[in-house]
Amino acid sequence: MRFDIITVLPALLESPFAHSILQRAKKKGLTEIYVHNLRDYADNKHKNVDDYPYGGGSGMVMSIGPFAACIGKLKEERHYDEVIFMTPDGEVLTQTAANQLSSLKNVIILCGHYKGIDQRIRDLFVTREISIGDYVLSGGELPAAVLVDAIVRLLPGVLSDETSALSDSFQGELLDAPVYTRPANWNGLEVPPVLLSGNQAAIDNWRHERALERTRERRPDLLE
Repeated sequence: MRFDIITVLPALLESPFAHSILQRAKKKGLTEIYVHNLRDYADNKHKNVDDYPYGGGSGMVMSIGPFAACIGKLKEERHYDEVIFMTPDGEVLTQTAANQLSSLKNVIILCGHYKGIDQRIRDLFVTREISIGDYVLSGGELPAAVLVDAIVRLLPGVLSDETSALSDSFQGELLDAPVYTRPANWNGLEVPPVLLSGNQAAIDNWRHERALERTRERRPDLLE
């Protein structure tokens, strides 16, 4: 799966994609992540990509021209399944959405900055708008990294244990059950005996019950 991320701050995205699961996925050839500097597509001497908002008000608005040039160039090279804009007023990212997006082949992600982006960019090019929560960040770079991470870990072959992603919180509309590892007894705190029993049916039942219990306590809305 290929991601093309358009941003005015490409350096912000260097570290998130250079470590851990995302790095291994790139080395295996399971994903391609390209970061494009929007300023490279500005048609003015100072490489400005924003201007004052019509109608007045505070802040600067990102201009349509550089985005149109960058998106146009990318679309000349390949077909894109989605052009996603990371924005606080988009649909909230869920595991279901990540699952659906992981089946795509090519995706463009737009990172806003300053006061926002010219509405015509959203009207002409954007096919989906996604938020990572009901709060505002300085730009769309960190949300873009979150989105890519949520998708890439679902791609076949990325995780060493294929069942790992399937048992994550929200995959079955439930939060994940508690997990334990060695030692079985630490300062008097013991691992639940059922997990040491070797009875897989009993273990699966215990995990399901604990997942229901945790979801009921912390996210009852998921059970609705």
